[in-house]
Amino acid sequence: MTDHSIPVSRRIAENKSYLASELAVEQNFDIIELELEYNGIEMALYMVDGFVKDQAMTQIQRELDHLPSSRQKSRVIQSLITSRIPYVELDTSKDLNEVVNQVLSGPAALVVDGEEEVILIDTREYPVRSLEEPQTEQVVRGAKDGFVETIIFNTALTRRRIRDRNMRMEYQRVGKRSLTDVCVSYIADIADEKMVDRIRKGVQDISSDGLPMADKTVEEYLFGQYVNPYPLVRYTERPDTAAVHLLEGHVLIYVDGSPTVMIVPCTFWHHLQHAEEYRQKPIVGTMHRLVRYISVFVSLFLLPLWFLFAADLLSPPEYIDYLGVEKEGKVPLISQFIIAEVGIEMLRMAAIHTPSALATALGIIAAILIGQISIEVGLFSYEVVLYLAVAAIGSYATPSYELSLANRIWRFLFLLAAGVFGAPGFTAAVTVWFLFLVTLRPAGVPYLWPLLPFSAADLGDIFKRKPIPLKKKRPSVTGKGDPDRTAGG
Repeated sequence: MTDHSIPVSRRIAENKSYLASELAVEQNFDIIELELEYNGIEMALYMVDGFVKDQAMTQIQRELDHLPSSRQKSRVIQSLITSRIPYVELDTSKDLNEVVNQVLSGPAALVVDGEEEVILIDTREYPVRSLEEPQTEQVVRGAKDGFVETIIFNTALTRRRIRDRNMRMEYQRVGKRSLTDVCVSYIADIADEKMVDRIRKGVQDISSDGLPMADKTVEEYLFGQYVNPYPLVRYTERPDTAAVHLLEGHVLIYVDGSPTVMIVPCTFWHHLQHAEEYRQKPIVGTMHRLVRYISVFVSLFLLPLWFLFAADLLSPPEYIDYLGVEKEGKVPLISQFIIAEVGIEMLRMAAIHTPSALATALGIIAAILIGQISIEVGLFSYEVVLYLAVAAIGSYATPSYELSLANRIWRFLFLLAAGVFGAPGFTAAVTVWFLFLVTLRPAGVPYLWPLLPFSAADLGDIFKRKPIPLKKKRPSVTGKGDPDRTAGG
């Protein structure tokens, strides 16, 4: 790859030779080199087949065919841009290396003999799927559009909801070979300037040949912590969710090729929120939120606690002294849980790779063969299957897929600690888990805020869905520029 600048020559033959070589026109069937001549002036058009709009390029050629013969050659570029090329997104470049990068990104390049500039015509039209509601963030009522894999569509969906003149969409190109489009978005007079600078610089400092996994690769470069299973950013495919976080002072990161947008910073509690809570009455939304919290903590602690009671490693209170195993299986209790946890994970991965037409068959196999028959042969006890099913439901009730995976890992560690060291081991494991969450500070924001450090003013928004007219202040850790939601910037 060539990183230094290559100036455009006045001799079109030199420009064509360089572009044909760098774009490998002879080897790439989808790279088009179109030699043109209008009114005695030699031109060349370079584009990627499949990116450009055929109708737009055809119209541009028609206009070029009507160039007046009396125009001065010294103003060819200016004349073409101002009166001959009927398109909105036009630019020029004096660097052939930049022209190559632009052509590979989608725009077409028009080279004109005798000119030291190349006209860039952004007629690209990426293949894109239709706007659909995200499968993982569905709501009963509300918008049914979701982000897609094209960055310009995603930024437009956000602009549609926030038309603030202070909203910024800062474009960067990341990856020496992939040249992936990345956008950092925020509202200038709301977001914390230090946080914005930190994220902007982090994106600029990414040193990689490409972003094959799009936003996930960006997250790993920005925050590291590769051993930590907990997500340090929040992902969303909903434009309305992204817009809400922008108005709270968060920063969004769009990556071309990904239908998800990263929200920075985020806390543990952000991963437990869902758009459905704000599509219902506040009391209903609060109920949904509390039930979701219970589900998440049940998925974490139910299995190890029941194991301690069932294995007589911990004495249960009298009102739950019925807990235990009525009929033990042939396999030790802790081994049953480990086998069942691995089995649930296998089913989850199988469900991802199973075609939708076979999903029902997979459910029957899981329910009958793995569930009922395993109990009858003595591999599992009824109670193990019951409590594991409840814990699994709690995991699926977690809005954030990344958080649910992290919680499963810790649940497995809690089980191992309880099985090997009993109640003291379980207590120690929970303590380590809590201290681990306390030490996390993604983008400088404590992961358990506003619980730790304690903020009474913001804690109410965590456990209840406050009516929107009463939410007059932005979160204190993000909306530092303009904390008042009623001022309007």
